[in-house]
Amino acid sequence: MDLMVLTNDGCFVACSAILTGELQLGEGANFWFGAVVRGDVARIAIGRRVNVQDNATIHCDSGIPNIIEDDVTIGHGAVVHGQFIGAGSLVGMGAKLLGRTRLGRQCLVAAGAVVPPGLVVPDRMVVMGVPGRIARPVNEDELKYMGWLSGHYLQLAEKYVSGEIKPYYKEGGEAPPACPGVPGQG
Repeated sequence: MDLMVLTNDGCFVACSAILTGELQLGEGANFWFGAVVRGDVARIAIGRRVNVQDNATIHCDSGIPNIIEDDVTIGHGAVVHGQFIGAGSLVGMGAKLLGRTRLGRQCLVAAGAVVPPGLVVPDRMVVMGVPGRIARPVNEDELKYMGWLSGHYLQLAEKYVSGEIKPYYKEGGEAPPACPGVPGQG
């Protein structure tokens, strides 16, 4: 059973990720278990080496594209419904970016923050809270961590595709069923 596949355009897609509609995907972008990317009401462009972690959702307002630049990390369970995320940014676990939000480059949205509609965040700023507010500049430790993430997730994806990381099931038991609609399964 393949838990993740490498697509013809160089993206890594977990068996339970769903990608639909008008999408432009950069090489090395990786989409983890339960991630949903819906380009059904406007185009979604995702840059190189972007990682969309487990159960994250990317969508957009009707007729307004959502552009995500290179090396962005979208944390577990985040909802990205904005308009733009600059290169090297991190959207923390469970954060929500509401309609027409725009994040600059190397921004950090704290876990659980709710970025209100239309908020424009300058480069290298941290957004925290509910509702989300610009709290302070990103510090050097945060920049270093954010810079490490895209390469780390790309390496993990490669381990899944190579079979180095395998599905778990009890010895002697049956493997879980293949994921429907994923090339090479079923």
